[in-house]
Amino acid sequence: MTDFAATKAMFDLPKDVIYLDGNSLGPLPHAASGRVSDMMTREWGQMLITGWNKAGWMAMPTKLGDRIGHLIGAEPGSVVTGDTLSIKVYQAVASALELRPDRKVVLSDSGNFPTDLYMVEGLLRSLGPEYELRVVAPDEVPGSITEDVAVLMLTEVDYRSGRLHDMKALTELAHANGTITVWDLAHSAGAIPVDLSGCSADFAVGCTYKYLNGGPGAPAFVYVAPRLAERVRPALSGWLGHEAPFAFDLDYRPGDGIERMRVGTPPVIQMTALSAAMDVWDMADIQDVRAKSIELTELFIERVEAACPGLELASPRDPEQRGSQVSFRFADGYAAMQALIAHGVIGDFRAPDIMRFGFTPLYIDAQDVEHAVSILADIMTNRLWDTPEFKVRQRVT
Repeated sequence: MTDFAATKAMFDLPKDVIYLDGNSLGPLPHAASGRVSDMMTREWGQMLITGWNKAGWMAMPTKLGDRIGHLIGAEPGSVVTGDTLSIKVYQAVASALELRPDRKVVLSDSGNFPTDLYMVEGLLRSLGPEYELRVVAPDEVPGSITEDVAVLMLTEVDYRSGRLHDMKALTELAHANGTITVWDLAHSAGAIPVDLSGCSADFAVGCTYKYLNGGPGAPAFVYVAPRLAERVRPALSGWLGHEAPFAFDLDYRPGDGIERMRVGTPPVIQMTALSAAMDVWDMADIQDVRAKSIELTELFIERVEAACPGLELASPRDPEQRGSQVSFRFADGYAAMQALIAHGVIGDFRAPDIMRFGFTPLYIDAQDVEHAVSILADIMTNRLWDTPEFKVRQRVT
């Protein structure tokens, strides 16, 4: 069994703060500061450019990819890290479209994270007017996977409500209709068990700064099923995805397998911080994490509904139908969340009225949940949120 007291001790958590926003940005692992400092002084400082070889910087994207792959059920050598999630969405969808040149439709749902839709809109505009992004309600997805759909692009866990798609069932349905799948695991990796290989997923993408705790700006990752890895052509043909980057050929030749999905220079400092965060995951079993997450979210819902009748549950009530977050609706949710943060409980707000709370058992326990609810109840009962200072919208909500 995972020792969650031991994993909690691995994080540098501020005193008197209950952090329920790891689904947006994970906290700092204690080891990350020292690891990054060592990399900067001993590797960058002393090795200079020779660090690319001596310190193994060039191999970091695939080594970290395999460590992430272990958490998402990916085959060895099928995940690479680097760039941003938006870039990886573009790469994956563009590659998927080329596998079905006879079809022109990308299907997604209204619960998808907007940047995924933005990236696809831009991609399709560049491909021509015959291409279409078709967006339907989440529960309409199964019936919308028709024989004209080239790519099904979904975020497995809805960023607002935490609603969970059935990856296996939808992938099977997509394949039965000749459709390629692209799954966004931004709110899945490190939160719930994922089995990309067992589900026969085609592509997947995700970020590492949420539940994986890689830090602000931590690199994204992309998965390509091994059966497709030598067939896909990355639309963003970066020099590090070239078969021989340092041959400096003028013509692009894709690298072997997942290597071709690399684009730009690896962000070594950020990857070093991520490597320290992944060490914590070496102490945890994702099945234990999921079981504890359900226990904590069930406790939170029960206590909030009893103490705060003005809040309406926006997440699925069945824990098997949601990820590792709980959302409540409240008309003045932004102000209430600002008041909550001011009182030492950090969650976040998603327009128009969602108060969102993430539960990461690596550093959140039942005592934290009980304390957080008592503070929330005080704020709601006594309308502590109803002041001008808490109603001023900041740039990041």
